[in-house]
Amino acid sequence: MSKQVLIIGYVWPEPNSSAAGSHMMSLLRFFKAQQWQVEFASPAQVTEHMVDLAQEGITSRSIALNCSSFDEYIKTLQPDIVMFDRFMMEEQFGWRVDKYAPNALKILDTEDLQCLRNARHEAHKAQRQLTTNDLHSELAKREMAAILRCDLSLIISSFEMTLLADTFKIDSALLHYLPFMVDLKARPKHTPEFEQRQHFMTIGNFRHAPNWDAVLYLQQIWPLIRKQLPNVELHIYGSYPPPKATALHNPKTGFLIKGWADDALEVMNNSRICLAPLRFGAGIKGKLLEAMITQTPSITTAIGAEGMHLDLPWPGAIADDMQQFADKAVKLYSDKETYQRAQSHANEILDRVYLKERLEKLLINKINDITKNLTQHRQANFTGQMLKHHTMRSTQYMAQWIEAKNVNKNR
Repeated sequence: MSKQVLIIGYVWPEPNSSAAGSHMMSLLRFFKAQQWQVEFASPAQVTEHMVDLAQEGITSRSIALNCSSFDEYIKTLQPDIVMFDRFMMEEQFGWRVDKYAPNALKILDTEDLQCLRNARHEAHKAQRQLTTNDLHSELAKREMAAILRCDLSLIISSFEMTLLADTFKIDSALLHYLPFMVDLKARPKHTPEFEQRQHFMTIGNFRHAPNWDAVLYLQQIWPLIRKQLPNVELHIYGSYPPPKATALHNPKTGFLIKGWADDALEVMNNSRICLAPLRFGAGIKGKLLEAMITQTPSITTAIGAEGMHLDLPWPGAIADDMQQFADKAVKLYSDKETYQRAQSHANEILDRVYLKERLEKLLINKINDITKNLTQHRQANFTGQMLKHHTMRSTQYMAQWIEAKNVNKNR
């Protein structure tokens, strides 16, 4: 039976700008493949790199924050499934969905755990190790509350699944492990040989704090690599490069800020090595997955590789020490045998972790199982029901107060 699916987006999808945008598009296409009606709504401003949803057969709508116009919209639409893009959208619109479309299955797409990324960022800024206190932040309380209020939350990393169970004691019935879904049949038919590839590269949205930090860290690492390989270049791609990034462009040292890439897989495919020295962050990293897809070995950190490869060998190298990172990059770049051995590890990871057909089957089975038993599923989540009753009241009243204030201001 055809369903009506509503996705409430934190931003409009930009699959060529970020891994989050690419992951969102794979979910939208998954819903469409079930022959369901799909609508994407967002309070965000439109952007120059956003995808044309109409071409995908997906309708779209702009919605307003703290505004009762959404109430009429949701009452009329009466979706069977509502998916929130990040917990902030559940906070803003969740109570309205509960009130006006109470039978809709509520799914939270966490993208990555915002509280984990933020906690690591704070620890990094303070130049110290992450602590349990960092994790038990106000942001974490908000994010865990949103997870508990939803019927199902999509978790992108195996590490985050363990963290939610062990540290935050979230019932596994509310969680579903869903890494990036990769169509392995769509992999590039030809990947250049070792001799045909040249230079190092990295890619990532400059507005994403871990990516910008990685560029700054590469400024320190690059001289150590360049000292051993004086003729190589580092090509840095990414959307929305600010002036402080373009100011780092230096042809003399081979540190080149390339900016926007029309096709991330193409620039990855033509490079010999992908560098991703990520010092904080969460989730799984799109650039490292794209490196596997194009058979491009990568050098990253423990945080970069986290939750991405089970217990399988990494297709490249993992190093947290700056000199080790540089030395492993040089060896991988220079030694064909080491390079090809690294390449050979990529396909097993893709097959075992990211296979689209298997992940889609698991997801549709989970959605169908919960939908059939929604009342019992919700009754088993008493904490979530309690949070809806109490916490969302305060959110509702705050939203209504802001709306009334805005009405008075505009009179």
